Amino acid sequence: MTPRRIAPALVAGLAATLLLGACGTSSNSADPSDAAPAATTPAASPSTASTPAADSTAGSAGTGITTALKASSITGLGSVVTDANGMTLYRYDKDEPSPSKWTCKGVCTQTWIPVIEQDTMETVGVESSLLGTVHRNGMKQVTLAGWPLYRYVGDTRAGEANGQDKDRQWHAVTPSGARATTTN
Repeated sequence: MTPRRIAPALVAGLAATLLLGACGTSSNSADPSDAAPAATTPAASPSTASTPAADSTAGSAGTGITTALKASSITGLGSVVTDANGMTLYRYDKDEPSPSKWTCKGVCTQTWIPVIEQDTMETVGVESSLLGTVHRNGMKQVTLAGWPLYRYVGDTRAGEANGQDKDRQWHAVTPSGARATTTN
């Protein structure tokens, strides 16, 4: 190659490299947990299945993971909604069901982990017509009867409901979306 052709080829290659490198970077430094809640959308084709396929806590959307919700009997509470691993799901009194609006953000989500919709939804004993989602920081948080759903970090084993009536604002959620009440 002659020197006249090498310089333009090097410049073009360098420019292409810089442009491709810029595609993978982001300068957004805002805290996504402070983003405003968005409108609710119905969940994508929830189905009823006899056995949930996967835990809704693993992976991220777009990887073939199923969000599974099931009705389970918890001692002292009766029938409540759990995930595929039997972990109790909760609703927050400060959230709003119609239209769905989440208010737990920032530090709150370190204790109360939003249930995020994965690729598919499966239910057992939970009315699929009551399921939906609310947009949350570029993801979809699962709702039941309009109430955004959460997991409590204080529940470490299936069947626990340590978040029940926490701060008198957090309650295990029943299969109809109502607050669970203690039956002791």
